[in-house]
Amino acid sequence: MVPNPFCPLLPLAPLACVAVAKLSAAKLAALQLTVLLLLCQLIKARIQIKAASALGIALLLLQTAVFLGVATTAAAAATAYAVSQRRPSAVQG
Repeated sequence: MVPNPFCPLLPLAPLACVAVAKLSAAKLAALQLTVLLLLCQLIKARIQIKAASALGIALLLLQTAVFLGVATTAAAAATAYAVSQRRPSAVQG
């Protein structure tokens, strides 16, 4: 059997591509199943990353809204306190 000249393993081991050709049907099916399983896990991970990113953005927006609400409340309270502490000016006549 002649090795495949386009085999990427050819410079490393000339007989590696010949050995690949002698795979049994069971080994080939197991390899295909492994590749399919890894592909499914990759797709699942990418979906989970996108979902986590969407959740992160939602939590960031919630955090910003809470911060702005607290800052607005603090500013209103400070203004109300300043107005209540103001003394009326003496009328000069």
